[in-house]
Amino acid sequence: MKADIHPEFRKVLFYDTSSDTHFLIGSTVQTSETKEFEGETYPYMTLDVSSASHPFYTGKQKVAQSDGRVAKFNKRFGDRTLKN
Repeated sequence: MKADIHPEFRKVLFYDTSSDTHFLIGSTVQTSETKEFEGETYPYMTLDVSSASHPFYTGKQKVAQSDGRVAKFNKRFGDRTLKN
């Protein structure tokens, strides 16, 4: 491994603003802000979305149901059989 080419890996405090949640995770992100968390000072980064607020991870994801062409046709025209 070459010396002095790798970014510094350290613990970083991430804050999800939409769910008001803090995460302390090892990262190489470069930030100039620091915050104190649980008695220690860490580099600090804010996030808009994380696993605590994303609908996929929270189980609140909405799935769009896409019907096929035949189902759309039947829904639009229904049962229009000729009756004698």
